[in-house]
Amino acid sequence: MTKSKILLLLCLSFIGGIFVNSFIVSSQIYFLGVLMLGIVLISLFWGYKKIVVIGFCLLFFVLGIWRHQMFILRGENNELKDYVRQKEVVSLIGMVNKQPVLGEKTTKLTIQLQDLKGKILVTCWRYPQYKYGDKLKITGLIEEPKVFEDFNYMEYLAKDGIYSVMYFPKIDLVGEGSGNLIIKTLFSLTDRLKESVGKIMPSPQAGLLEALFFGNEENIPKAWKEKFNLTGTRHITAVSGMNITIISSLILGFLLFLGFWRKQAFYLSIALILFYVLSIGASSSAVRAAIMGILFLTAQHFGRASNGLRTIILSAALMLFFNPLLLKSDAGFQLSFLAILGLVFLQPVFLEFLKKVPNVFQLRYSLASTLAAQFFTLPVLIYNFGQIPLAGPLANIFIVPLLPLITILGFILAFLGAMFPPFSYLLSFPVWLLLTYILKIVDVSSKIPYATFSFKNVSFVWLLVCYLILGFVAWKLQERQRLKFLE
Repeated sequence: MTKSKILLLLCLSFIGGIFVNSFIVSSQIYFLGVLMLGIVLISLFWGYKKIVVIGFCLLFFVLGIWRHQMFILRGENNELKDYVRQKEVVSLIGMVNKQPVLGEKTTKLTIQLQDLKGKILVTCWRYPQYKYGDKLKITGLIEEPKVFEDFNYMEYLAKDGIYSVMYFPKIDLVGEGSGNLIIKTLFSLTDRLKESVGKIMPSPQAGLLEALFFGNEENIPKAWKEKFNLTGTRHITAVSGMNITIISSLILGFLLFLGFWRKQAFYLSIALILFYVLSIGASSSAVRAAIMGILFLTAQHFGRASNGLRTIILSAALMLFFNPLLLKSDAGFQLSFLAILGLVFLQPVFLEFLKKVPNVFQLRYSLASTLAAQFFTLPVLIYNFGQIPLAGPLANIFIVPLLPLITILGFILAFLGAMFPPFSYLLSFPVWLLLTYILKIVDVSSKIPYATFSFKNVSFVWLLVCYLILGFVAWKLQERQRLKFLE
């Protein structure tokens, strides 16, 4: 058994411990028994390598459990709990430490508190507007996030270290200009790009372009949001893990089509992904997705998909070590990881299946990447959102392959609009045409009868069975591909 394989098993065991403690059981006696068994196997069978590896896997399994429980206890023991129990109006001072999330009438502010260890999510009216680095005094009632029947808002916020919320408090601006200079610069750049898009493009194209780049849906009309939901294309209007992962794969093919050598296309793809993530403010979810996308491109570049898979699993284990709550509560992490697995296991299969499709404009490669990612992410999308957009696969096939082109041209357009406004109009028509094409595909797909099939109370067991079947099928297909290669 090689060292890399042992490391893979240890990482999988650690992730398995977090998974079990997140979804299945949390009995301390059960986990203590697993820990003791691991120690016994290592102590008594030190000369038997495979048994010792099993023992260490059990220890890493328990390490995953312990790490997850540490984060759960951190939430239960946070300092704001006392204020929640008191149910009294309090005044706190803190700094806006993230880009405000704008809605149609409201704004969500993440406040890093000054005198208490912790963060609080404040919902306030849209105006007056606040920005990153503003120091605020907030006066109101502190509450725990609610747990809804179909959505655990408390767990969703806990993954970001937020355990308390405040609705429409009295807010006084105490100071400005605090915070990290680099982050402020990135957010300032993002704001300038958003402003330039709004000046160049008409609606609803401008709203779609803003959503594609920044995950900002505030300028997309409500009717269009419904159409994106019905057609399973809502993911393109968010800076989602799946979106960045697919784009990471497609940009390489697009650059090869433009005539770049493979080595040039590889390094330029990585540069473009990093530049994109920085330009949209380098949110933690975007950074995680970009890391996985870059690792996948690296594995492809060196022709070692199996080693690349091990590296991706190692990176996922490291991310979960620093924040084990991502596994259950962060759909972006789930989608980016599953999309990468789809690209590793199923992309070669779809390339073979679509061999009769002409590779004009890298069409075959784009279709294979899109289908591979969608197959592996579909069960978790159904589990999280309770519906299958039957028109989704077809709509995505027509839309997703164009995302790299729109991303590149749109960014050039936004930067020209921010820096050299007169030159931006040279690109405005082709970008408008591509966005109009996407809107037309979404509009037509949404009118297909029975475009969406809804489920009620999708079982976690169903999700588990789906991925066991998918994993088995992917393994069999990989074995068949390997045999064909050897022949």
